[in-house]
Amino acid sequence: MTKKEIAETLMQKEDLSKAQSERIVALVFDDIAKYLSNGHEVAIAGFGKFSVVDRPERDGMNPSTKEKIRIPASKASKFKAAKQLRERLQ
Repeated sequence: MTKKEIAETLMQKEDLSKAQSERIVALVFDDIAKYLSNGHEVAIAGFGKFSVVDRPERDGMNPSTKEKIRIPASKASKFKAAKQLRERLQ
């Protein structure tokens, strides 16, 4: 499902214009990204929790040349599904 599809579903369910529903969806995702980029967690009850984790520097290999390389430390997003979502998926 894409952001566009989420906006279309919201538009139909809530009798909103296409522009209104797209703006709402964009605002929600922008706020989630903003909180994560500031190092905060985003918890959505019944759905799950988004967080940021630190990835340490590590050794890797260039798959085409087989040359060993050093992969620098970075940050990555992580999602943990809530119990209600996990149960719904089973």
